[in-house]
Amino acid sequence: MPPDSPLATYIAHLERDELAYQYSPSAGGAVFYPRVIAPKTGKADLEWRISKGLGTVHATTVVHPQQGAPFNVALIDVDEGFRMMSRVEDIAPTDVKIGLRVAFRTHKAEGDDPPYPVFTPAETSR
Repeated sequence: MPPDSPLATYIAHLERDELAYQYSPSAGGAVFYPRVIAPKTGKADLEWRISKGLGTVHATTVVHPQQGAPFNVALIDVDEGFRMMSRVEDIAPTDVKIGLRVAFRTHKAEGDDPPYPVFTPAETSR
């Protein structure tokens, strides 16, 4: 049987409430978004690791849709050394600030959609 795709593996971890990422020994660092080949080196030496789920807001913006409530979109610098786009929940979108410490949690999607990672302020999570 062929191995699961990197995306399928990533989603399987999210279903277990784990924030998984890949690590490339040849590049000497974390790799995110999941892929088959390591960037910069082109080697297939990627290992799956589980993040502790803590990070810092690098950038944030508030989206004001024509319909519905405003929400934020944020770039999160995860402590293991990768940056990802997500959102911060359990706080007003305008209160999300650069430098805010955040903690990962899985947002369970509805229907056939896969779960996805979101963050909450670290001092109020877990």
